[in-house]
Amino acid sequence: MGKTKLNTSQKQQVGQFQGITGASKEQAAQCLQSSQWNVELAINFFFNQGLTASTSNDNSAITSLYEKYRDKQEDAILADGVGRFCQDLQVDPSDIVTLVISWHFQAATMCEFSKNEFVEGMEELGCNSIDSLRHKLPQLRSELTNEKAFRDIYYYAYGFACEKGQKCLQLDTAVAMWQLLFSEHGWPLIKRWCQFLEMNHKLAISKDTWSQLLDFAKIVRTEADLQQFDASSNSAWPYLIDDFVDQLRGPDT
Repeated sequence: MGKTKLNTSQKQQVGQFQGITGASKEQAAQCLQSSQWNVELAINFFFNQGLTASTSNDNSAITSLYEKYRDKQEDAILADGVGRFCQDLQVDPSDIVTLVISWHFQAATMCEFSKNEFVEGMEELGCNSIDSLRHKLPQLRSELTNEKAFRDIYYYAYGFACEKGQKCLQLDTAVAMWQLLFSEHGWPLIKRWCQFLEMNHKLAISKDTWSQLLDFAKIVRTEADLQQFDASSNSAWPYLIDDFVDQLRGPDT
């Protein structure tokens, strides 16, 4: 069967679809035909079905995008390039969706993407342009509402935020990251936890404390939960969590 000839309007719609998704002309036409030539419905179908662009020059398009943000001296995208990348995506660098993107890229260091991280991450997301990645941002943001995905992102954030060569996370960075993560996955006691650390700890945060706080936050969400919490039921709770509970309960409990 021969290919259906497209009229001028349909060709424009195919071009619009390709510009956002990075799909081939054949993919674009198929999705648009399935969606009665409604571009918005076709784009949503493309991303919701987890389809990926199949053009032969996908990798070269991503590589060209990498080169746009690459540092002039080093073969990596550094802080300035990440800033321009976020600007083109129309998101603030402090927006939590940038953490989700970094998680998909499996970036080892904050504010930095290696070539492999960037190229393979974009391929894994099925994106080969800024427009296609921007269109996928709502889907990426929604992953934070999935308990398993949030847990994976939370664990990933610790190593991602550690300074190069350091095994523990600096307190100010840990506090900022906790506030960012729990603003999306609300924990009513996060403000008091951060205040407790800043007033009483003032040292780097261990990976054990970081990991177990997520479990603690699931168990203790209210003042009532706090009063009923039995730290002895889990002798492995980090001492910081024990001290936090003792301070909030007060000396008479």
